[in-house]
Amino acid sequence: MESDRILLVEDEHNVAQFIRLELEYEGYSVTTAEDGEQAITFFHENEWNVILLDWMLPKLDGLEVCRRIRKTSDVPIILLTARDYIGDKIAGLDTGADDYITKPFEIEELLARIRAVMRRHKSETKSTGKETYIFEDLVVDSKSRLVKRSEKSIELTQREFDLLVFLLKHQGEVISRDWLLSAVWGYDFVGETNVVDVYIRYLRNKIDRDYDSKLIHTVRGIGYVLRSTQS
Repeated sequence: MESDRILLVEDEHNVAQFIRLELEYEGYSVTTAEDGEQAITFFHENEWNVILLDWMLPKLDGLEVCRRIRKTSDVPIILLTARDYIGDKIAGLDTGADDYITKPFEIEELLARIRAVMRRHKSETKSTGKETYIFEDLVVDSKSRLVKRSEKSIELTQREFDLLVFLLKHQGEVISRDWLLSAVWGYDFVGETNVVDVYIRYLRNKIDRDYDSKLIHTVRGIGYVLRSTQS
């Protein structure tokens, strides 16, 4: 059985060596890149199961590498960085990263996150479910990623779109922040739920702000629900 392939992009040699050895011990096949340009080259040369991407890199930083990869691929990307400010985390996720881990970290946590993003990616790849969702005057085509409300097109980021589709799949259900975090971001554990609140606010600004009928509602102390104002 072929090993899962991981592209590790890390310019600190000692850190890269440590992570590579730990991943290889767990049975992964690991290739390392030392800068952003090399990462893009290696990305195009092979198929990858996961990319571990340092934020601060020579030549091209991690966010730019992530943007370029996302133009052609949905390969799972986990950002590795010492930046712990919530705004930085949101910037990384909004660029297209699937997860974010702050240095220093325990290798067990990194391994758990790798398994989580791989499970989510494989599940999405196998899914052949519903493609078009209609809720009141909101229409979402999951195949073309087009969103309209009252026939007006709405531009969403990848993460905002994934969040909206999950709410549509569970319309009328009260969904906890932890459930949203696990389902949309792929985390296996409770935490970082403020990221969910930020993205709900982004989504509301685009989906609800200009309309009398609000679709996304807060259930205090629990989470969120997609339902009509009249419900």
